[in-house]
Amino acid sequence: MDSLLILVPVALLLGLMALAAFLWALRHGQFDDPDGSASRILFDDD
Repeated sequence: MDSLLILVPVALLLGLMALAAFLWALRHGQFDDPDGSASRILFDDD
C-alpha cells in the first residue's frame, strides 16, 4: 500500500510530461507535412 503513495504521483507526473511534449510538438509544427500532399497527387496507388 505504501508503494501506491509513490507510484501514483510518478505515473501522473510522467503522463503530464508526455502530454506537454505532445502539445509542444503539435504547436511547433512537428506533424505538418507540406510536401506530402503535393507529391501524393503524382503517384497512382492502383
